[in-house]
Amino acid sequence: MAEPFLIGAHMTGGYGAANILEDCTLSVEKGQIAVIVGPNGAGKSTAMKAVFGMLGLRGGHVKLDGEDISHLSPQDRVARGMAFVPQTNNVFPSMSVEENLEMGAFLRRDDISGTMRQVFELFPILKDKRRQAAGELSGGQRQQVAVGRALMTRPKLLMLDEPTAGVSPIVMDELFDRIIEVARAGITILMVEQNARQALAIADKGYVLVQGTNKYTDTGEALLADPEVRRTFLGG
Repeated sequence: MAEPFLIGAHMTGGYGAANILEDCTLSVEKGQIAVIVGPNGAGKSTAMKAVFGMLGLRGGHVKLDGEDISHLSPQDRVARGMAFVPQTNNVFPSMSVEENLEMGAFLRRDDISGTMRQVFELFPILKDKRRQAAGELSGGQRQQVAVGRALMTRPKLLMLDEPTAGVSPIVMDELFDRIIEVARAGITILMVEQNARQALAIADKGYVLVQGTNKYTDTGEALLADPEVRRTFLGG
């Protein structure tokens, strides 16, 4: 049986002497959406950082498209097709929207205008505000800039850490719609999300982490229907 497009298998690691992740496994198939949910302090963002190479693993490995990338730096993982959008400090506030997007293409040596056009098609408001400083935008618009900048790398895998944190329900729904569009274009999505119910509704695969380990793993639909998951993590 072929391996998933991305797999972080049996990941164990943390900061200092203590482990935050304990035998944690995440995987996602090409063009699908995988969502990591769980209580605060469960290790969700740490798991993302481990996959992206920002946390050294004491055990386990990370493979992308069949290649073991466990030893690669984050920049080298970007060159292999990963893009990571952190939850905070994810735009250059004094730069214009267009300049932020151009920064996303720093590894590219080809013409980026076609990708820029695709980002503007995905997020039309960014085209209207392309000359405006990113720091002057609303929270939801800044998130669009951050996701757009990641897409400028032409990633195979897009990783999003709490993409809807601090935005209104209407903006959250719009961001989720755009994330679905990105996946339909063939880009694999792995994201951590605090709005668990809404995120699982768009997820092909869902992971509930508790204390750095897999508590539940199933399709998003199955996790939403699971009475124990609903009672414990989704508010009934």
